Amino acid sequence: MSEWWTYRPSDFLLFSARTYWRLFELYNADLWPWQGVALVLGIGLLAATTLRGGERVVRVAFIGLAGCWLWVAWAYHLERYASINWAATWLAAAFALQGLVLLVQAGVGRRRVRERTDLARTVGVALTAYAVLAQPVLGRLVDRPWSQAEVFGLAPDPTVLATLGLLLATEASTAADRAARVLAHLAWPLPLLWCALSGATLWTLQTPHAGVLPLAGLLALGVAWRTRRAATTGPRPRRS
Repeated sequence: MSEWWTYRPSDFLLFSARTYWRLFELYNADLWPWQGVALVLGIGLLAATTLRGGERVVRVAFIGLAGCWLWVAWAYHLERYASINWAATWLAAAFALQGLVLLVQAGVGRRRVRERTDLARTVGVALTAYAVLAQPVLGRLVDRPWSQAEVFGLAPDPTVLATLGLLLATEASTAADRAARVLAHLAWPLPLLWCALSGATLWTLQTPHAGVLPLAGLLALGVAWRTRRAATTGPRPRRS
C-alpha cells in the first residue's frame, strides 16, 4: 500500500474535466430555454444592487436569490452532480440550507442598499456583474463551447458570487434588531466555503480560471471585515 503522502489531490477526484463540463452541457440542454429567464433574474438582481433600493427591493432580491440556491441544490447537485460525485448529496443539503437562510433573512432581516460611495457596495456590484454577465462568457475564453456555460441561478459558481455581491452591497437598516444582524452573519460561511471547494476542484481539473472563485471569496471577506471594523471603531478624530 502506498504511503498517504504520495497521494495527490487528483487521486481523490472521481471524474475527469471532460466529464465535469459535459455535465454542464447536458444540464443546459435539459433546461433550455430557461437560461433566458435566469439572465433576466440576474439583471434584476444587478439592478437592485446598482440602484438605491430600499428594504422592499432588497427583500425581493433575497427571495429571488434564495430560490436560486434551492434550485441549484435540487436540479444541479442532487439530480445531476450526484451522478459523478457522491458528496453532491451533502452539497445539495448545504445549498438548501443556504437558501432557507436567505429566505428567512428576506422575511426577518431589514436591509437596504449601501451608499454609492461605500467600497463594499462597489465591490458587491462588481461581483454581481461578473457573476451575471461575465461568468457565462468565461468558458468561451478557454475554448469551451457555449453549451457548457455556467449561468447565474442555474449553476453554483455564479450563484455564489452573486450572493457575496448582494451581501456586500446591502447593509442592515438602522432599525434592524439583533436577530436580523445574526442572520446576516449566518449567510456568509457557506458561500465562502463553496469558493474554496470549487476552486480546489477546478484547480485539480487543471482549469485555467480555477483561482477566480477563491480570490473573489477572499476579496469579499476582506472588504466585509474592513467595513465591519470601520463601523465598529467609527471615524478617527482629526488632529488639530
